[in-house]
Parts: sequence; C-alpha cells; structure tokens
Amino acid sequence: MADSASVAARLRRIEGQVKGIQRMLEEGRGCEDVITQIMAARAALDKVALSVMSDHMEECINETGSSEAKKATIERALTLFLRMSPGEGAGSPAGK
Repeated sequence: MADSASVAARLRRIEGQVKGIQRMLEEGRGCEDVITQIMAARAALDKVALSVMSDHMEECINETGSSEAKKATIERALTLFLRMSPGEGAGSPAGK
C-alpha cells in the first residue's frame, strides 16, 4: 500500500472509537448514542477497506500484462467489494 502510514493512523482512530463505544456501554449510555457511534466506526472501517482495495487494484492492474489477467483482477475486486456490502455479504445474517 502506498499510504500505509495514513491507513495505520485511521485504524488507530477507529480503535479509539471502539474503546469509546465500550465505555459508553459500561456507563449505560442511551441506545441511540451507542448505535450512532457504532455506525460511525463501521463507516470509518468501510472507508479504510475501500482505500486498501483501491490501492491493491491499482497495483494489480499496473503490474498485470494481459487483458485477461486484468479482467480477472477486476472480477476478483468486484467480488470482494460485494462481500463488503451490507446486503448479502459474509458479515450479514443473510449471508450466513
């Protein structure tokens, strides 16, 4: 990854968000506040995932020679992207 320091910094901020959510639960904060923070942490993780995937795709496409290999790289990336989506992805109850 070209900007791994930036990604690492984002992940540290997300770690802080998650710890904050844990504290909120321990303190008995309201459901709406907790869910809002969970959604923010999820959005931040999604942004990191897209950044990592984008960098990886760019590297793969630039290094790959044949158009068939480029097409396969794009198809793998699209499959990964769909797995990340909240609908039928691996992390959703419907995907299990």
